[in-house]
Amino acid sequence: MVEHKILDQTFVLCPERAIYWKEKGFLIIADVHLGKAGHFRKSGIPVSDLIHSKDILALDKLINRYNPTQVLFLGDLFHSDHNQGWEIFRRWVKSKSPLKFVLVRGNHDVLNESDYHISNLLVVDFLDISPFHFTHHPLESNEGDYNLAGHIHPAVRLFGKARQSVRVPVFYFGTNQGLLPAFGEFTGTAKIKIKKTDDVFAVTQSEVIKIGQ
Repeated sequence: MVEHKILDQTFVLCPERAIYWKEKGFLIIADVHLGKAGHFRKSGIPVSDLIHSKDILALDKLINRYNPTQVLFLGDLFHSDHNQGWEIFRRWVKSKSPLKFVLVRGNHDVLNESDYHISNLLVVDFLDISPFHFTHHPLESNEGDYNLAGHIHPAVRLFGKARQSVRVPVFYFGTNQGLLPAFGEFTGTAKIKIKKTDDVFAVTQSEVIKIGQ
């Protein structure tokens, strides 16, 4: 775990690809994509739901570790239309009450409104908690509060001395905007361009490593 300061606020960057905001006690996560396995199975591609069970188990461990005041999902919590994966998640969320969950709706969050009617889950289009503006899609231009978003699944390619290379997910923090890596195991990544002034942290299975600035 690595701590990173933004606007006098302390973010703990976790190798599980989540952020713990110390001052508020928030656990912040982007792009879980639960239910994606079921979506693939409908297309005839056999993928086990066990991969999503691992995501819920990882989230459960984070909650037990930090005892957050709130869990904030930055979109794409559930990948597609209603399937068994959502019912498993619904029961799990309710079991965590009175802990509150907030979903900033993403482009894959397309369930019927009634599916989101869980007593300790709030669904919004964006969230403002100074000094941050939380969205799913990164803002193209931002002159207000610092924008924290998901959607991109940011990654960089690292090169070794023997010309070997590997693409790894990253936490990215630019001048006015930050991007979280995808939390879900069953997700891809997208290589991003970084500037010398950006703060970038690579995520491995067991640690977070600063690689930029």
